[in-house]
Amino acid sequence: MVSSKARVQRKAQAHAPAHTKRKMLSAHLSAELREQFGIRSARVCKGDTVAVLRGDDDIRGTEGKVLDVFTKTGRVSIEGVTVNQADGTAVVRPIHASNLVITKLNTEDKWRMDALSKKKEAKE
Repeated sequence: MVSSKARVQRKAQAHAPAHTKRKMLSAHLSAELREQFGIRSARVCKGDTVAVLRGDDDIRGTEGKVLDVFTKTGRVSIEGVTVNQADGTAVVRPIHASNLVITKLNTEDKWRMDALSKKKEAKE
């Protein structure tokens, strides 16, 4: 970000192109994963297991699988984190990716795992 004004930063994030918004969806890795891959953070993907670090008391500390990733808003829906609507139905509550820590990576995507291993090799 170039500007120090909050409203200009919010506008820049809202109108950012897709390849930039993708980077805004990253979260810290747990200590074990950080040691294993040699990187500090990674993009949150569907199928990852994450723990909520910040938020209301009812969701803080919750650990669950990522159900959906909303690139437009920079938020993630997690299994077991819901909010009740006025009619009583439970709806998934989106949480910002910066408030999460990744505890287990989804290893099904070969390209992602290759990229993570290449980053570790580049650091060594």
